[in-house]
Amino acid sequence: MFLSRIVRHDLDSIDSPSSMASSKKVVTREEWERKLRDVKIRKEDMNRLVMNFLVTEGFVDAADKFRIESGTQPEIDLATITERMEVKRAVQSGNVQEAIEKINDLNPTILDTNPQLYFHLQQQKLIELIRAGKINEALEFAQEELAPRGEENQTFLEEIEKTVALLVFEDVKNCPYGELLDVSQRLKTASEVNAAILTSQSHEKDPKLPSLLKMLLWTQNQLDEKAAYPRINDFTTAALEDPSI
Repeated sequence: MFLSRIVRHDLDSIDSPSSMASSKKVVTREEWERKLRDVKIRKEDMNRLVMNFLVTEGFVDAADKFRIESGTQPEIDLATITERMEVKRAVQSGNVQEAIEKINDLNPTILDTNPQLYFHLQQQKLIELIRAGKINEALEFAQEELAPRGEENQTFLEEIEKTVALLVFEDVKNCPYGELLDVSQRLKTASEVNAAILTSQSHEKDPKLPSLLKMLLWTQNQLDEKAAYPRINDFTTAALEDPSI
């Protein structure tokens, strides 16, 4: 990111012995904006960054419109985004069996080569049975489908025990593992499924843009210790704020 390049350059200059001996360096808005203008970023690179975010996060309509308007071609078939989002929504709504069937329709090797993902889907299915109050069905499912996997993997066994513990408490709020029934657990499983599908399509499982923003925040924090400069505090507007002296 161009701001990171500027910050790294300024960190190098500020770390010199002469600058360290003095107080914080003050970079004026005029000087900072001049540095920004001097850094050349290709529009094509920015467009690819935007397309990467839209594709990874599953905004298929926005990605298609952006493709038409910018001429930027996505790295994968946009039709697969719709299919991926259908799987993700199925998990988020608690329809785990539907999600498993859709994954197999999309690419049967995903679950065959990812036992941890398949286990987490089966665990989520058990959670949904418990949520629905289908106790007998939940116990049968845990015994037939999950217990054999627990015998082969200690981590799986611990997860099974935590999930089955939900059956012991009449009020799950008092259960130490009650968070398994939270919506956040569905979202966690859905995110894992989304990442696995993207990986199977030779696409990054995480969008690049958030990582670049984290890098920007880190570099600003580093520079804060050495200089006063126009800083971005609101990432939604990316507006520069004058340095406080």
